[in-house]
Amino acid sequence: MNLIQPEFLKKGDTIGIVACARKISAEELQPAIDILKSWGLNVKTEKNIFNINHQFSGTDEERAEDLQTMLNDSSIKAIISARGGYGTVRIIDKIDFTIFKKAPKWIVGYSDITVLHSHIHNMGIQTLHATMPINFGVDADATNSLRKVLFGETIEYNIPTHPLNKKGTAEGILIGGNLSLLYALCGSASDIDTKEKILFIEDLDEYLYHIDRMMMNLKRSGKLSGLAGLVVGGMSDMKDNTVPFGKTAEEIILDAVKEYTYPVCFNFPAGHIDKNMALVFGKKVNLRVSENVVIL
Repeated sequence: MNLIQPEFLKKGDTIGIVACARKISAEELQPAIDILKSWGLNVKTEKNIFNINHQFSGTDEERAEDLQTMLNDSSIKAIISARGGYGTVRIIDKIDFTIFKKAPKWIVGYSDITVLHSHIHNMGIQTLHATMPINFGVDADATNSLRKVLFGETIEYNIPTHPLNKKGTAEGILIGGNLSLLYALCGSASDIDTKEKILFIEDLDEYLYHIDRMMMNLKRSGKLSGLAGLVVGGMSDMKDNTVPFGKTAEEIILDAVKEYTYPVCFNFPAGHIDKNMALVFGKKVNLRVSENVVIL
């Protein structure tokens, strides 16, 4: 069974932009505001969005206040995070989701916003893993995939195969996000149950041994054994030590799941890459990994 799907948007609706993590300037945000308005949407921000507290967009209290206000505002039909970085985990326990659960709206973003995806998944509500305003305009397909989902258009991805893929078919609820955040949330109130689900993971700027450490954590905690399928997005700008680890990030991931029989797809166009295509977390999807193509 699918999780609760927020209402799709229509022209004239209002989308809110919030900064839960790293700071952002008005100049950086304006191009995205222009694009959202070109879709026929009204755009709303809150008073603290351009605040600065070291690397953060304001203090924890200020960032939480803006998110809380938007969650409670019935005129706002979707909330998109301006950018990622780090900081959402610092405010998640300050947020009251009571009103949101009664009237769900799309929560949009990726990277650090994995905290919101996971936390809200446990409420039985779908969220949207997609490009964010700081990245608007980098890739037209990625930005357009966000628009399509928000306005209720059906999306299907056909991507080239990868030599490390494991063939097979699967059906299940799509979940996941940034691997480092999923690892950081283990054992917390925002931790997710992966059993019989299709897990998506991606990451950026990590040491290869740390990718291995995180995959071992997921494996030892039982999050890999019961999956219906695994989709691996961009594993971008990986780092190595002076003494090489000896495997790529993709090889490390494959090694962690080699004993399982479910399909595995590598190089899916989502994550910290230009072509960051929209994915609906909490939606039941079909995954087919064949010799020639991958269809999600």
